[in-house]
Amino acid sequence: MVGLQLGQSLLHRDGQKVYFIAEIGQNHQGNLDVAKRMIQEAWKAGCDCVKFQKSCLNEKFTKSALQRKYDGANSWGKTYGEHKAYLEFSIHQYRELQQFSQTLGIEFTASAMDEVSLSEVDSLDVPFIKIGSGDANNFPLLEKAATLKTSLVISIGMQTLNTVERIVHIMEKAKKTNFALMHCVSSYPTEPQNCELLRIRWLKEKYPNLVIGYSGHEIGIEISKAAVLLGARIIERHFTLDKNQKGSDHKCSLEPWEMKNLISAIRDMHPIMDSTICLKISDIISLLHESPDVKNALKSCANEKTIMPCEINCRNKLGKSLVAVKNLNIGHIISSPDLCVKVSEPNGISAEYIEDVIGLQLSENVIVDDPLLWHCINKSQ
Repeated sequence: MVGLQLGQSLLHRDGQKVYFIAEIGQNHQGNLDVAKRMIQEAWKAGCDCVKFQKSCLNEKFTKSALQRKYDGANSWGKTYGEHKAYLEFSIHQYRELQQFSQTLGIEFTASAMDEVSLSEVDSLDVPFIKIGSGDANNFPLLEKAATLKTSLVISIGMQTLNTVERIVHIMEKAKKTNFALMHCVSSYPTEPQNCELLRIRWLKEKYPNLVIGYSGHEIGIEISKAAVLLGARIIERHFTLDKNQKGSDHKCSLEPWEMKNLISAIRDMHPIMDSTICLKISDIISLLHESPDVKNALKSCANEKTIMPCEINCRNKLGKSLVAVKNLNIGHIISSPDLCVKVSEPNGISAEYIEDVIGLQLSENVIVDDPLLWHCINKSQ
């Protein structure tokens, strides 16, 4: 039976065990004491793991992206850089949070959102490293992650089938087998009709040697229950102490009582989970009391995975672009060392096209830390 070790848990692709991740992210409001309280509440709710988000801001963002004006209702600074810096914990604070988690008996990890953060998170000896949807097309990061012994959990929101296949190819090339794919829709919150929940079954059929999970951004818990009945064995949900707090992620997060109810409900479903592969859609709807949200989430999805219209806003805001690591002059032939992958302002050529631009000639000068744009490339070659 296909399995994946995440910390103390051995997950079987069609087994009864479901691994629950409380995605604290940056819902801690930049406060270490609040973060500890959230860890404690996630432990009380029965979660297996708490997850944060680790970034080295200068590695993840271009200078122009960090300097972008950002003074809306959810901002913690006048610029996006100030906002992110306010919410970012240091690696020393991460160690303190990890030690606190260990005293409770709950596992601790983080999403690594750039190569520096990947090394930092790996140094913590975590049960797994999360690669978020925003980095699922960041092939240099994935190639580095594939060399690590640590297990990987990779969300594939706002990505195409070609990108998903490339992720799997990168792992196979590195002979890495301890990774999971997470169905995800990068829309906050995700409307039920956009959840494409049948993508879980599609992924299981396409990748029979992988554990498949679900990272949900919908309101409520019924759709996440359906995800388990479809075969998801990792469930990740954003977690908050209060949905009314300042911040864009709180409204699609679960409060402690909701997380506890979700975990309890899924554990109650254990007797039928060995036969989930045989469950019809009508069976799942019936088991979940004819929930309208579940009915909408279980509507058919496209045969080929594409970027959904509801994901465009997130992709425009947080999608990664190809960026120059030094000044590049007109006529220069682009090579791999010339480029890195960052969130840029404005958006440049999307990160998944890195191999397509290697060997092409620049038709304009490109300044260090600026995104590479298609009009800067000589297309007559």
